[in-house]
Amino acid sequence: MGGAREAVARIGEGPDVVTGEGAPAASAPAGRAAAGWKVLPIVEGLVLLIALVLPWVLQDYLTVFATRVVILALFALSFDLVWGYAGIMSFGQALFFGAAGYGVALLARDLNVTSILLILPAGMLIGLTAALLLGGFLLLGRYPSSVIFVSLGTLTGSYAADRLARGWYYLGGQNGIPSIPPLTLGSYEFEEGPVYYYMVLGILVVVYLLCRFLVRSQFGLALAGLRENEQRIAFFGYKAQHLKAIIFAVGGTIAGLAGSLYAFHEGFVWPNMLGVVFSTQVVLYVLFGGSGTLIGAVIGTVIIEGVSFWLSDNYRDVWPIILGVLLLLVIMFRPLGLVSFVLGERERVGSFGKGANKAPKPKETGNAAP
Repeated sequence: MGGAREAVARIGEGPDVVTGEGAPAASAPAGRAAAGWKVLPIVEGLVLLIALVLPWVLQDYLTVFATRVVILALFALSFDLVWGYAGIMSFGQALFFGAAGYGVALLARDLNVTSILLILPAGMLIGLTAALLLGGFLLLGRYPSSVIFVSLGTLTGSYAADRLARGWYYLGGQNGIPSIPPLTLGSYEFEEGPVYYYMVLGILVVVYLLCRFLVRSQFGLALAGLRENEQRIAFFGYKAQHLKAIIFAVGGTIAGLAGSLYAFHEGFVWPNMLGVVFSTQVVLYVLFGGSGTLIGAVIGTVIIEGVSFWLSDNYRDVWPIILGVLLLLVIMFRPLGLVSFVLGERERVGSFGKGANKAPKPKETGNAAP
């Protein structure tokens, strides 16, 4: 498979990467990457630094809002793995998010289970199970599934779950499940505020680092090739549908984790958490920030939620129209998202292998007489 690995690595190379002896890079971002100067770690570090100091400068109610945004960023991260790296357009990502939220709410209501050591694993397990069931049906058929089939299948699953929750009295119907008690760790209760914020931020950072390791591994190399040219990946012997099912399950697990945190932070769950509107919302997060970068999903979530909060407070009658126009302009003029302003194509795709980050050495020439 050594030759296959080299071929897959070449699939992800964008047009700004020029191969051949002595050929210069065709763009500034690619040249900076070849020289060893990476923009992505700088962007990630700045985002983390801002997130760490937010509770010290925000009022209490804004800290609660920021906590909600961090949880939604975790949710967006799950979708970026599925779409940005595997090319699976899932319009049902909220199904895993909401299913985990309802599941942990039932544990708290019926069994009085609120320990974070049980709730978070339970939410992840629910998201994983739902993703395996739906992904197995949509992705692991006898023949490869088309993009339209998977998109409509996930959309149908999300809509069906929404209607089921609205009509099931045990789940509270239209009203959902209210009055969820706070998360606990022993005798300590996680109340809304800085402690809950830093706990959620720590979870986001850990999951982000794990995702970064995953997409820069050999498995991530296969995903990069899958996103660029699925038929060629299959020709090299990779089982493309199995790779899709695996990353689909990983995305469902992360969405389940986010859903369980969201349910306890908000104190109630409702059918919209499962529905199509919420699934479309996370698509906009990733599309706005930049898909296939991980940090783009986080940035897109923060900006959209922050702008929505400000517009709804200052322009209550027309704020959805203003936000829609803003999103449309970004998508029209920057289809790769906001991160494309600072990241070149080579850095977006990533570098793989031991010598991937080393610039090629100039060829030595002797001083032989003509």
